[in-house]
Amino acid sequence: MAALRWIAARLARAALVVWIVATVVFFALRATGDPLEAILGGPGSQAGPEAVAAAERAYGLDQPLVVQYAVQLARVATLQLGDSYARRQSVAELIGQQLPSTLLLAVLALGLAWVLAVAGAIVATSARGRAGRVVGAALRGVEVTATVMPQFWLGAVLILVFASTLGALPATSAGSSPAELVLPVVTLAIPIAGFLAQVSRDALLEADRAPFATTARARGAGEPRVLLRHTLPHAALPAIALSGWAFGNLLSGAVVVEVLFARPGLGRLLQEAALARDVPVVIGAVSIVALLYVAVVVLSDAAELLVDPRLRGPRPGAVRMPDVAVGS
Repeated sequence: MAALRWIAARLARAALVVWIVATVVFFALRATGDPLEAILGGPGSQAGPEAVAAAERAYGLDQPLVVQYAVQLARVATLQLGDSYARRQSVAELIGQQLPSTLLLAVLALGLAWVLAVAGAIVATSARGRAGRVVGAALRGVEVTATVMPQFWLGAVLILVFASTLGALPATSAGSSPAELVLPVVTLAIPIAGFLAQVSRDALLEADRAPFATTARARGAGEPRVLLRHTLPHAALPAIALSGWAFGNLLSGAVVVEVLFARPGLGRLLQEAALARDVPVVIGAVSIVALLYVAVVVLSDAAELLVDPRLRGPRPGAVRMPDVAVGS
């Protein structure tokens, strides 16, 4: 029953997130203008009254706004997302074509961010004495700078240095070759790495001074063993808990990066659809992104349970999966 409650709570959270996102997007797009422009070919279309009336009937735009809203929610709930106003193509098909490219970008960026964050935390913890204080201060400065660095500015600088000046990497990323992925992945990863590094470094320093680390050293364990078996798993918990947020941030940042590097993907599709007021595409895309975000949050919760056995026990006010459910 505990496992069922755990699953039910997260399914309810997913439904709530998707409903809020779909509602906000629907009314925000309708507030910006009439979607008939997208259906009829843009602001410069010369469609007559008969064509306008036919388009309204075909897409249900002659119905009251609340009815149109209910229809969109029903489509999202059943994953029958309808057809694009501007592209005359199934929304599900459009998303299916663009989603793998964005997922590849986000997964690679999250992996790189984790590598950079853990490496920085280990370096900060390993340095001792005066040198350690200098290294720690330098790393803190780098982390704060990376965290506040705008992705569009960082991407433009990387293009200027590595593509225009050095000619080492391509400035665009139309495919999935390793060279074309380097600059977009680095652009997405560095700000997230700065944030994860701050959390990981503080947690690793705290774990390094904890009694269990001191006990392990007293028993003859070397520093690599203490790090891998004791302090690093403890320090990873806060960063694991934030991985869901980080992945959601990467998906939203993909809009900027895909446009900047002329890369096909869900972010670029969403940007074009928003400019065209293509309501079905925007609602479908943001709903899929919301579902992905919730799924990654659930996975990060499960990873916390696996890394820290203390979280598997019953706690007041919290629903946790039992040991059998986690291990299965």
